[in-house]
Amino acid sequence: IRPQKKQEKERQLMLKNIKKNDEVVTTGGIHGVVLNLKDKTVTVRIDDNVKVEIDRSAISRIEKIA
Repeated sequence: IRPQKKQEKERQLMLKNIKKNDEVVTTGGIHGVVLNLKDKTVTVRIDDNVKVEIDRSAISRIEKIA
């Protein structure tokens, strides 16, 4: 139980610290760049002129930090 709580804390911290222009990967495997941040959602550019709004919880990791 203890390691799971530690992992969850680290994940929540990562999601809280996402910034504009960070390169992220979603749980579905979609790679993109953060354009806009809201309380519970993030707008991600996945291609030229293609923007998707996703839940913060759908982000699995940050590839490159801006």
